[in-house]
Amino acid sequence: MNDAVSIARDLIRCPSVTPADAGALGVLENILKTGGFEVHRVTFSEPGTADIDNLYARIGNQAPHISFAGHTDVVPPGDESAWSHGAFSGEVKDGLLYGRGAVDMKGGIACSVAAVLDYLADHGGKPKGSISFLITGDEENVAVNGTIKLLKWVAERGEKLDHCVLGEPSNVAVLGDCIKIGRRGSQSGTLYVDGLQGHVAYPQRAANPVPNISRLIVALSDEPLDHGSAQFQASNLEFTSVDVGNTASNVIPGQARARFNIRFNDNHTHRSLRQLVEQRVAKAAGNWMRARVVWEPSNADVFVTKPGAFTDLAVAAIEEVTGRKPELSTSGGTSDARFISHYCPVIEFGLVGQTMHQIDERTPVSDLEKLTRIYRGLLERYFG
Repeated sequence: MNDAVSIARDLIRCPSVTPADAGALGVLENILKTGGFEVHRVTFSEPGTADIDNLYARIGNQAPHISFAGHTDVVPPGDESAWSHGAFSGEVKDGLLYGRGAVDMKGGIACSVAAVLDYLADHGGKPKGSISFLITGDEENVAVNGTIKLLKWVAERGEKLDHCVLGEPSNVAVLGDCIKIGRRGSQSGTLYVDGLQGHVAYPQRAANPVPNISRLIVALSDEPLDHGSAQFQASNLEFTSVDVGNTASNVIPGQARARFNIRFNDNHTHRSLRQLVEQRVAKAAGNWMRARVVWEPSNADVFVTKPGAFTDLAVAAIEEVTGRKPELSTSGGTSDARFISHYCPVIEFGLVGQTMHQIDERTPVSDLEKLTRIYRGLLERYFG
């Protein structure tokens, strides 16, 4: 059966904890081939990471070309004995579909597939343009062998995406309350302060880095990076750990380090942000403190799809089904939309994200039905 609930249940029953596929892409491949799609399974590799299987399916060969994107990998279920229903059971109880991935984001994928097949059935099996699916298996992991490489593979085939809908759980409290039109970038680093190890009874013979790194943490935390922009909230720098690697209470450590992450808006690039932080560290450290920052690689760029015809079309489809006009938001963490944005305008709209990554992840069956109708209405408007 090709209704959203049936597809979602079949996907949930595949225990595709990242980076394992566990048959999830095979479920989609069989359904889409039957629906007339040309389906490709593409595996990408990178030294030091797991091989990832991906799926690209397309029907039609003309513009306009709309793509539905998503990921079938899920986070671990945690203590499976704590689940009210099996983590990979796909059980429906009291109008709720339970299972890891029900919300994030096998449910969203199921709705898009059901909507597309329903649309094609009513239009002679062919769209007035092209429809594709970009499905990966490593979004919940390091995200190096999935969407970023699949998009390049598609482009190298000479194919162009005009617009994309990513079915991440974008809604905050109720279906129809939010469309993600952008995301802040992410940059992590470690602040190091070097001292001189010594005995605590003879502090004059040592240089304690702990008070010094404390001063730098306060200095970097107190001064705002910016005050926001037209589409984004203010950037924020958050320290996530402080460590000296010292188990002895009578030894002054020789080094202290503090890890941090920055979520930044379109006032910055990775390069300009790093320069700004390093300048502030140098200023606060003065000439007497030995401090430096070591940056981690990041592929999480800031992006925004500016409001226009495509977002208006999505808003209209959502309003028709839910009666709500969604907020156009750039809040939250990162997603694969950061890669898609380099190829075409992209929006994120899926289910309500309240139970994602939790024990008893679940979604109302009624939301699956409504989201399918929203995607169907979006297709009617897009090709209409």
